[in-house]
Amino acid sequence: MHLFKEELFNFLQKFGEFDKRSMFGGTGIFLNGAMYAIITDKAIYLRGGDELDHQLVELGCEKFRHIKRSTTAVVNYYDITTLYVSDKALSSDLINQSINVSVLEKADKLSDKSKRIRDLPNMRLTLERMVKKAGIPDVSSFLSLGAAEVYRKVRQSQGKDLDVKLLWMFAGAIDGCHWSLLKDDDKQKLLRALE
Repeated sequence: MHLFKEELFNFLQKFGEFDKRSMFGGTGIFLNGAMYAIITDKAIYLRGGDELDHQLVELGCEKFRHIKRSTTAVVNYYDITTLYVSDKALSSDLINQSINVSVLEKADKLSDKSKRIRDLPNMRLTLERMVKKAGIPDVSSFLSLGAAEVYRKVRQSQGKDLDVKLLWMFAGAIDGCHWSLLKDDDKQKLLRALE
């Protein structure tokens, strides 16, 4: 089973360096911060969007179902395992389309919705003022610096005894999620980045 996953990871390398995170009971594959695939021990699911949804349905791909306790969530990821096994060229084309859709949607979401720092997840007016006082004027600066550097600058401006929860809030804002959803591994990486 793990051989299949490793084979997929090797195959996906040709589309660019990616990050992996535990998601929906599988492994989320991220390129430039945008998730485009979910890999389980037995399957690969690609993110749909735009015309790609229609194409994946036409090819007979089923949507990913995440079963959690008493609920089932159907997310916009399609099982392309059979296609991957039988037609690597078609799979490559679909993966490229999925990456394009994912990266564009992520960029669009960040630019349209988050023109102000306070509009990012976990952020509010008081935190925006704190960040601006530390010399970070806008969302693009905030995102390009990263959570650890933003925290470092705010700590320099506000004083050393800042709550580490603020670091998690900045990281969640950048990842587009509530800070409490950050994985322990990600928190440890952030703490190491501060050293």
